[in-house]
Amino acid sequence: MVKRLPPLNPLRAFEAAARHSSLTRAAGELNVTHGAVSHQIKALEASLNVRLFERVGQRIRLTAHGAELLPAVSSAFDDIAAATARMTRPTSSGALSVACVPALLSFWLLPRLGSFTAQFPEIRLTFDASNDAQSIRSPEIDVSILYGDGGWTDCWLKRWSHLELFPVMSPTLMNSRPVRTIRDLSSHVMLHADDGREWHQWLAAADALDLSRGPQHHFSDARLAIEGAMHGHGIALGDTMTAAALLAKGQLVAPFNLAVPAADAFYVACRSDLRAAPIVNVFIDWLYAELEEDGARAEPQTSARRTLRRGSEEARSKRVSAPKPSKIR
Repeated sequence: MVKRLPPLNPLRAFEAAARHSSLTRAAGELNVTHGAVSHQIKALEASLNVRLFERVGQRIRLTAHGAELLPAVSSAFDDIAAATARMTRPTSSGALSVACVPALLSFWLLPRLGSFTAQFPEIRLTFDASNDAQSIRSPEIDVSILYGDGGWTDCWLKRWSHLELFPVMSPTLMNSRPVRTIRDLSSHVMLHADDGREWHQWLAAADALDLSRGPQHHFSDARLAIEGAMHGHGIALGDTMTAAALLAKGQLVAPFNLAVPAADAFYVACRSDLRAAPIVNVFIDWLYAELEEDGARAEPQTSARRTLRRGSEEARSKRVSAPKPSKIR
C-alpha cells in the first residue's frame, strides 16, 4: 500500500516559515505572497489535523507537533538538494571552491596545481586562504583543508597529514648572525604563528624553557611567519609539510636537528551531503594521491628531516673553532 505524503508546496512553506520564524521572510525566500504562505500552512495543518505554529507577538513559534515534523522535512529537502547537486555536477568539469590553510596553500598546494590542471582541465578551482572551521558549513565552500585537532562534527572529516615543527631562518640571517646553540636564539627575533604554544612546545623539548627572550612578533598564520623568516626578520617555526620545499631550495635553513610533533594536524573536511559529489570526490582523491606520491619520493617530510640533519652537521663543523658553548643546545 502506497504511503500518502502531504503535498510538496505546503511542506516547503512550513519548512521555510519554521526556519525563519516568520511568514513574511518565508514568503520572500519562496518568492510568493505572505497570504500564499499562510494559506499553504493552513492547508497542511488541515491535512494533518494538528496545529503546527502559534503566534508570539510579531513572530511565529513551532508547536510540539511542528517541532516533531520539522527535522524530517528539513532532512528530506537536504537529501533532495544533495542528490540534485550530485546529478548536476559531473566528475571532470565544473567549478569547485576550496578553503585551505594559508601556509599549505602557498607552499604545498599551489606548486602542485599544475598536476591537477593537467588531469582535470575542465574543473575551475576557486581558493580561499583560510583556516576557519566555519568554512565546512559555508555554502560558498565545497572542500576545506584545515589545521587543528579534528574535533569538528556534523561533517565528513579525515586526517590528511601529521606534522613536525622546527625553527627555520633565512641563509642571509644565518650568515650574518649565526645560530650555533639554542642560547643564540635569545639574540634573535622570535616569529610566532599562534599565541606562543608551539614555540613553548619546541623549547620544552630542547630543555630551554628558561631561555631569555628578545623581541617577538605574532602573525595571524604560519605563512606570514614563514615569509617573515624568509625576509630575514627573525626565526619562525617551520613544519615538515610547508617548509620542506623552501629548505630544499635553500630559501630557508634549519639551525637545529630537533623537530617535535605538532599537537594538531591537517584535515580534509566537507559537508556530508557533498562528499559523494563526483567533482568533490575527484579533488579529495587527488589530494591524497599527491600526498602518497610525495611519500614515494621521500618528500616532503623525509626531505625536511634530511635537511635538519645536514644543518646540524654544518653547525657542528662551525663549532670546532668556536668557544665552548652553553650546555643547553
